[in-house]
Amino acid sequence: MYGQRTEDAGPGTHYRSDRISSVNGQYFFATREGTLEGPYFTRADAEREITSYIRRMVQAKEIVASRA
Repeated sequence: MYGQRTEDAGPGTHYRSDRISSVNGQYFFATREGTLEGPYFTRADAEREITSYIRRMVQAKEIVASRA
C-alpha cells in the first residue's frame, strides 16, 4: 500500500491570484500579456481600468480582423 510521507509535496492546486497589487500606496493590475498597468490612486480606479483595458484589447483585435 502506498502512503504519502510528510515530506512529499501535496497535489498541485492552481489558485486564481488577484490581478490588482498595491506598491507604495499605488495600485496596479497585471495583464495576461505580462504587463503591469498603472499606477492608480485607488483600488476602485484600477478595477475600472481593467474593464477599459479589456474593451480596448477587444476593439484592437476587431480592427485588425477587419483589415485582413
